[in-house]
Amino acid sequence: MASEISRREFIVKAGVAALALPALSFIGSAGAASVPGMKVGYASITWGGNDVQAIKDISSLGFKGIQLRANTFKEYGNKPEVLLDLLKTHKLELCMFSSGNANINTGNDKAVIEQHLENAAFVKKLGGQMLQVTNSSRPKEGAPSTTDLKSYGRLLNEIGKRTLDLGVQTVYHNHMHQLGETPQEIAVIMDSCDDKYVNLLLDIAHYQQGGGSPEAAIKQYKSRIKALHLKDVRQTPEAGPKAYKFVELGQGEVNLPNVLAALQEIKFKGWGIIELDAVPEKDKTPLECAKISHAYLRSKGVKV
Repeated sequence: MASEISRREFIVKAGVAALALPALSFIGSAGAASVPGMKVGYASITWGGNDVQAIKDISSLGFKGIQLRANTFKEYGNKPEVLLDLLKTHKLELCMFSSGNANINTGNDKAVIEQHLENAAFVKKLGGQMLQVTNSSRPKEGAPSTTDLKSYGRLLNEIGKRTLDLGVQTVYHNHMHQLGETPQEIAVIMDSCDDKYVNLLLDIAHYQQGGGSPEAAIKQYKSRIKALHLKDVRQTPEAGPKAYKFVELGQGEVNLPNVLAALQEIKFKGWGIIELDAVPEKDKTPLECAKISHAYLRSKGVKV
């Protein structure tokens, strides 16, 4: 008698199998497009702090890079060689490190800068080259002022200048519910930074959710994009008029073929990092989600 397939196994197998079929949505005029210069990594955030398991799972799928978060500094800050050995064992590069927030108007910019310098020194010991910075200081109501956006850009610039002295590039990560939510806000922030010291980690799902076109942003910032978060998002009106959730690649509303075509057009060379904040359905595991995104990229001709 055939064994019963669990609902979770069915969902994952169905999702992966669907990617082998001719794509019926989001093809547009771009079609499938490989990006020869792009290296593909995966972010550990989905594993919720279980970084050892994340390293094992991400490596098992053949990814060459991993993005780790600031929580790893708490565990390995005094023993980076242990984490470095773990990464080497699983043949992974540290392609990005999430350094956390850089908030303005704290009254102590020096402390904010020092936090990121400490993280940059840690990244350097792990053989990494890039440090991701975000913020959490968006006004509760209304849009941030141009003054605040420029202040944030200047703070990023100072962080970037100091981390570059350590051989680590600071990249700004656009993000919903933060100062750089909309395309217009991101433009002010980036214009307030020296491109020598601060570049861009373009999160395509956050950019779309903030009202922008990811493929247009790729072309606009082609000289400053050092890495991307390859990410998908789906609206969830049943949870509220503005509700949304991040999903595996190919399961949402980002026109990923057009994104890949734009990256091909600008001859992008850098890390494309798949990021999924949390499993979108409780009965999935992070590894199962990663398999779906992995299969999607391969179905579009992207070498993983």
